[in-house]
Amino acid sequence: MDNRFLGLIERSMKEHWDLPAFSDYNGHTFHFKDVARRIEKFHILLEHAGIKKGDKVAIVGRNSSNWAICFFGILAYGAVAVPILHEFKPDNIHHIVNHSGAKAVLAGSNNWENMNEDMMPDVKLFMMLDNFSIIDCKNKEVRTVRDRINEYFGKKYPRSFTANDVKYHVEDPEELAILNYTSGTTSFSKGVMIPYRSLWSNTQFAYDHLPFIHPGDNIVCMLPMAHMYGLAFEVLNSVNKGCHVHFLTRTPSPKIIAEAFATVRPALILAVPLIIEKIIKNKVFPELDKPLIKLLLKVPYVDQKVREKIARKLEASFGGNFGEIVIGGAAINKEVETFLKSIDFRYTVGYGMTECGPLVSYEQWDTFKQGSVGRVVDRMEIRIDSDDPENEVGEILVRGMNVMLGYYKNPEATKAVMLPNGWLRTGDLGTLDKDGFLYIRGRSKSMILSSNGQNIYPEEIEDRLNNMLYVAESLIISQGGKLVALIYPDWEQVDKAGIQHSEIEGLMQQNIDLLNTEMPAYSKVACFKLYQEEFEKTPKRSIKRYLYQPAEEN
Repeated sequence: MDNRFLGLIERSMKEHWDLPAFSDYNGHTFHFKDVARRIEKFHILLEHAGIKKGDKVAIVGRNSSNWAICFFGILAYGAVAVPILHEFKPDNIHHIVNHSGAKAVLAGSNNWENMNEDMMPDVKLFMMLDNFSIIDCKNKEVRTVRDRINEYFGKKYPRSFTANDVKYHVEDPEELAILNYTSGTTSFSKGVMIPYRSLWSNTQFAYDHLPFIHPGDNIVCMLPMAHMYGLAFEVLNSVNKGCHVHFLTRTPSPKIIAEAFATVRPALILAVPLIIEKIIKNKVFPELDKPLIKLLLKVPYVDQKVREKIARKLEASFGGNFGEIVIGGAAINKEVETFLKSIDFRYTVGYGMTECGPLVSYEQWDTFKQGSVGRVVDRMEIRIDSDDPENEVGEILVRGMNVMLGYYKNPEATKAVMLPNGWLRTGDLGTLDKDGFLYIRGRSKSMILSSNGQNIYPEEIEDRLNNMLYVAESLIISQGGKLVALIYPDWEQVDKAGIQHSEIEGLMQQNIDLLNTEMPAYSKVACFKLYQEEFEKTPKRSIKRYLYQPAEEN
């Protein structure tokens, strides 16, 4: 069991056998013993479908108990999980399934209705996540096995299935556990190879450093499980601790989130800044602008009482039972953070990346320094690539047990970020103070991090836009939290076609409208700006992106 992720999960299943494990919000509840049984039945199906240890199994769908059961079932079987974001377009999903070499695909009905199995010829088994039904299988016998699964299960465990029967795959620390794609499209797909040592190290860190979480505590899962941030700390940590995870199976709107916090009253909350900022900007700041409150905040002693009252109201909007709120995935608004610190709110900001499965730095709320992203986590090192790491900004380099094996089938991309001495180039810029607190100072990569924590790769959007009518070049930038397209039209073609320059605005709007139908919600372009001259280039003819970034994003 030592230093083994599946050892932690196996132990937890046995120790928390009679406790609730997963619930779909306002839906069915599975206890740990139910989850263990379903995993065993899932293994029977995988075995009959010809899925072997080490085979890739793709899983695409909205968060749900069944998603989590299948995920743990894949790893416990000894196969490799390939989580795919449910917001990816069907052609993106087909590409990831084929690129990963997945032998089985588990899909939610919303995704499956737009997918085409003929586009995934090497897949042996297609299953519906919603009810574990068989969509198609190369071994026709599997349908019979699924229809008579209880009979097969009874034969395998004739004396009933108990906690002692839970025995999971014994993994090697360097063995591949998860293949997590950072993007859906062909030219930018990078499958991050996350080994078991990374899962164990991240999960063990959460176990050791979140002492306020106990068996039976409630957790709300609202971040997508196809992303490592939500998967690692809302799900893997919760299962290891014996917590009860409540999955928000629909898009987590502010109303649904507020209801869930009020009824579930979670012990830990993971959030992207957008959720926190919306609550504070919409509910708290208007109150603070009232003349009487403004006056009271200037009166000694009284001001402290007012802040305590605001803090209690804010805590209540998150259920009032949390040990702390961990904010990650994007930078938090400075004004909001200053306010949170002023009322002693139990929040902290962490830093990570998919390539570290995901954790790099964290600090508990009461010792956390405002403006930082915490201190390096156990079994990891941080180095700033500058002569004076405390004062001179440099690229953040990390090394340790959490770091990936590399990018799947992409040695060039791997070599670009993994240095020979084990250090990983994060592409982020930062400084490190004398107490070891890390401060993010910018991003050296072109990737845009949306306000709700989604990774946006501008080149993907630009590639599509550049192929549209009368577009010569384009740049996608983030401005005020929205995506803006900077477009240099192909004026020569416009003139040849006899189109008036005054008409080009309307044509470009049509392009943007068409582009947005092809993009996930978080990658939609809000507006555009036309340029009369082509963008400035480097000698290699790359656009000098930094010249076009708005000051607030730089």
